[in-house]
Amino acid sequence: MIRRRPLLAAAALAPVAAAAQTSPAMPRAGRRDWAAQVPNLRIGVLGGESEADRLGRYDAYRKLLEDTFGIPARLFFASDYAGVQQAFSARQLEIANMSPAAYAGVWMDTDGGVEPILVTKEPDGSTSYLALMYVRADSGITDIQGMRGKSMAWSDPNSASGYLIPRAELRAAGINPEPGQFFSRTGFAGGHDQALVAVLQRQYDAGVCWSSGQGDEARGYSRGVLTAAVEKGMLNMRDIRIIWRSRPIQNGPIVVRKDLPASFKQDMVDFHLALPASHPDIHRAIERGSAIGWAVTRHEDYAVFVDMRRAEAAERRRRN
Repeated sequence: MIRRRPLLAAAALAPVAAAAQTSPAMPRAGRRDWAAQVPNLRIGVLGGESEADRLGRYDAYRKLLEDTFGIPARLFFASDYAGVQQAFSARQLEIANMSPAAYAGVWMDTDGGVEPILVTKEPDGSTSYLALMYVRADSGITDIQGMRGKSMAWSDPNSASGYLIPRAELRAAGINPEPGQFFSRTGFAGGHDQALVAVLQRQYDAGVCWSSGQGDEARGYSRGVLTAAVEKGMLNMRDIRIIWRSRPIQNGPIVVRKDLPASFKQDMVDFHLALPASHPDIHRAIERGSAIGWAVTRHEDYAVFVDMRRAEAAERRRRN
């Protein structure tokens, strides 16, 4: 059973160190003592976009890390969330920006062998986002009850907004999200972008994605899957309708392996806290939209996602 911790993810949930309240200087350039244990910096990048898109957004970030710390830095692109989880479990990554549900999964897979160090901060100072359920504007569906007997495209089994959170909240509202119950059928699209395409192409009636839920809805809000789709020209917001919103969800964390030196972790914190002010173009490229930086976070802020994953596993065992 899910223990009812609040999903609200404002500043009260993420303890913010004093350093996070200012714009610290970028760490001095030069090789560190921790390089003896971390001779190469391997950076995991979640799926959901083409590899070319991800390389275009992340390569300057990779090079800045390489230049700052004097060691080779490499990007590892996963085709889905599970790829980054498996790479962490195999100790093939040092750092990655993950979804909260993916973090919970790898934390469980490694018996607590990873830890979150930073969480994305929104313009209003919060560290949260929303899950949004959308349908085609011409579908005739105007609310969640209109989805009875319709088909649902989940984004990824390791996505909080695209799977775990909607299922948990639907169950809490008395709606059974299993196929053949409330929905006629469900399936995994292979990512947020793929789910959106599947809905637009009438393969499914609805999908779920993550969004800041802030800003201009006509532009896909200020940050998230819809924002990126509008910017890339693959979506006009007039073509979809938002029919359901989750409660606020803690943003996904930047994650490191727990066994790495404390000095390495501190350098990663200092680097990212300084990045928005010192290299705003690089920060905008990797975060997209209106995020203003990061706040310090800890595992306790993601314990609710561990609960949800355990609940999903228990439900699968019950069905089988």
